[in-house]
Amino acid sequence: MKHAFDVPFELIELQKFDYALEGVSFQQLIRMPNAVYASTSDSAEATAYLSVEDFLHATVKGLWEAFWSQDEPMPFSIACLYKENLKFYQAENAIASGRLGSLCASGVLLKNPRHPHGKWDNLLELALLRPDIQSLSMESEQQNSLLVLGEALFYALRMLISRSLSRQNFSLGSNFAYVLLVDSQYGGVVKVEGDASKMDFDMNNVYKCAAEWIQRHARIAVSPVDRIWNKLGNANWGDIGALQVTFATFHCIMQFVGLPKHSIEDLAADHGCRLQTRRLERQLGDTRVNGGSLFKFQQHSVSPEIVEVQDESVKLESESLKLEVGSVLWLDDSNWERGYQINQIRSNGELPYYIASPVEDPGKSLFLYVGSHPSQLEPAWEDMNLWYLVQRQTKVLTIMKQKGLSSKYLPQVSASGRIIHPGQCRRPSSGGNCDHPWCGTPILVTSPVGETVADMVSEGHFGVDDAIRCCHDCLSALSTASSEGIRHGDIRPENVICVRSGESHPYFVLIGWGHAILEDRDRPAMNLHFSSTYALQEGKLCSASDAESLVYMLYFACGGVFPDLDSVEGELQWRETSWSRRLIQQKLGDVSPVLKAFADYVDSLCGTPYHMDYDIWLRRFKRSIREEDHGKEIDASI
Repeated sequence: MKHAFDVPFELIELQKFDYALEGVSFQQLIRMPNAVYASTSDSAEATAYLSVEDFLHATVKGLWEAFWSQDEPMPFSIACLYKENLKFYQAENAIASGRLGSLCASGVLLKNPRHPHGKWDNLLELALLRPDIQSLSMESEQQNSLLVLGEALFYALRMLISRSLSRQNFSLGSNFAYVLLVDSQYGGVVKVEGDASKMDFDMNNVYKCAAEWIQRHARIAVSPVDRIWNKLGNANWGDIGALQVTFATFHCIMQFVGLPKHSIEDLAADHGCRLQTRRLERQLGDTRVNGGSLFKFQQHSVSPEIVEVQDESVKLESESLKLEVGSVLWLDDSNWERGYQINQIRSNGELPYYIASPVEDPGKSLFLYVGSHPSQLEPAWEDMNLWYLVQRQTKVLTIMKQKGLSSKYLPQVSASGRIIHPGQCRRPSSGGNCDHPWCGTPILVTSPVGETVADMVSEGHFGVDDAIRCCHDCLSALSTASSEGIRHGDIRPENVICVRSGESHPYFVLIGWGHAILEDRDRPAMNLHFSSTYALQEGKLCSASDAESLVYMLYFACGGVFPDLDSVEGELQWRETSWSRRLIQQKLGDVSPVLKAFADYVDSLCGTPYHMDYDIWLRRFKRSIREEDHGKEIDASI
């Protein structure tokens, strides 16, 4: 029995596959009930079927995401075979309907909505749950072994016949099938290979025909039986038993969907890097003595007690947050390396950002935003704000560019990508980041550069002409974006800049598009002073929300005072009083009649379903803007 069959996989194949799986994390599973400790009740058997189903699902999911795609949904499902009609049912449903006693196997199936109970030609592999698979490796249990192997051959042959009659295209051919044999601790693989079309059918004796085909045309391989689950019932994914079963599943997926995007060789090639990293972590060095052993353990005169050490990666990570004037960051923008030297450090009221110059063009100034490392996004609110500032704003500005929204009052993306950190990057070929704390940190570079309205107000540089021009330019930006259904959602003094270089007259640009509303599920930023009333009440924007926020910003920039409030209710009450007494309109009227008229228009529009008429107000503000040259103006866009 030990040497009657060939093995389906050579040891060198399993070793390479083991190297490829080093970076793959498989799901922690519900424990398989151990036969020694489990009761003989139906509940224990039901739990065993559920555990096998979980094991197959975790195997297929882990392999699909590691080798084929992390973004596309897994095209497979797991179900149990009901022997009375040879159809497939979810284990949970079968058990609930009293069919537990008639379940005989668990299978991995290609999803087919037209056949909810499965088709045999859509069956990737079958797993037989039998009480004592270990008997396959024991000569004293030949009778039990032959019964289990005979059952495995029966199901494998049925799979091969179904595939030979199927119209489905099998990437690697339809002439081989795998059957898994598992119990509460051990498992093995049976592979049956042969052309089922060469079978001579005799309807009066189908089993004899099958036996003759197996003798003449089939090649059978049986793997050594090895442990899959430990005595506590946890899956040992790295053990050879689980590795054999996982490798069989890998071949089954490849048979149905084709070659993977990431080959075993590609993922296994990173084994050397991971090994070197572990050597460094464990202070193992190269001996280079007479070509002897590869490495030796470096002894240190330290106490055997557990000693706390400073993690160097933590130091490096903290250093990455302290960017100083003169620092140079390198950016990987679509496989094109660009360097930027930091000239100034600014803040938008919450987070720092930078004014930088390209290394190849030191005279040019750009805004540079540095995001947070992907692994740090979950817990910290500050990091979520960084995500809106960098990743989300990159997405919004890219979408605006793709939609052809062009205006000098909108920011433009100069570059975006990931930071290039010092040292060699050991990023896995399957994607993700290496263990360097800078790896994967996103960067966004935009133009133009200017002084924020908040800074102009604090320094007393915001005048009457600036207020009118600011309103005109921001309305122009909002009008351009709204033509494609995009709304800003975060208008405040820190998100409007005055650009003075490269133009005969200064102009204003509306920046900070990270909280922009692209679809109904998006939510605007919340700011007691500048968010619109509808946003504070409903958590979303109406057609006039951005214009209302613009009015509050102009009210503040023109010297208006907000009360010191710390609640939404207090802010809403102040607004109701101010609008009803026309305090906001009067303040803006002291600056310009057109600003007062615009505030009246916004007041009449708030809370209604009517859309903003941007064009008429752009024309009115254009007439009120004072130009130094009152001669004829050339429209450069014609």
